[in-house]
Amino acid sequence: MTLTDIIKQCHLFVGVTVDDLKLLMSVCRTRQVGRGEILFEQGEAATGFYVVATGKVKVYKLSPEGKERILHIIFPGNTFADAAIFDDGCYPAFAETLEASTLLFFPKKEFLDLLHRHSQLAINLIAGLSKSLRQFITQIDDLTFRDVPARLARYLVGLGGDRMVSVTLPFSKAQLASNLGTVSETLSRTFRKLTDEEIIRVQGKIIEILDADRLIALADSSKAI
Repeated sequence: MTLTDIIKQCHLFVGVTVDDLKLLMSVCRTRQVGRGEILFEQGEAATGFYVVATGKVKVYKLSPEGKERILHIIFPGNTFADAAIFDDGCYPAFAETLEASTLLFFPKKEFLDLLHRHSQLAINLIAGLSKSLRQFITQIDDLTFRDVPARLARYLVGLGGDRMVSVTLPFSKAQLASNLGTVSETLSRTFRKLTDEEIIRVQGKIIEILDADRLIALADSSKAI
């Protein structure tokens, strides 16, 4: 896909016109980034936000003990750090490339100037930020009301979409554990449990779904509080 195609599929810019695309392309900068590069650190002054064109980026926080907690894995066509250009103007987490990536960087000043001049872009941005907020609320609900098996099932169901035959994990199981708010040992036990119950079959990163109905039921279950 071209860079304009990437921007058009981004939820922040749904419904943009051809003229809007030209304006966006005029301020964005393309960056080729190698694997494992830190894009910004928590608390650093925000200079702009990113759209992933190719590759993957993880957004994470570190505990006082240095333990990593992955908040999001960002895939092509999605933004990150967009909310940071508002409020106190600081990045709320770390961002690091998981593989060699092509990124579109939108500098803060130039982008905010566009919003002042073009109201539709501002409306689209509000809608996109609302979607991000809903994702955070869902993540909090999962951590609060669902145990690890339900969180894993919910993730696999979301990854499988309508097919629900097999899915391929887009990153390592250690990263998945962090994303689900648990540790690798607990996640491994959960995979074994679902395998023993013949709900899934695990072959490396490929997860074959043997019983979609039970997996969906598990995804919708809540833990006792």
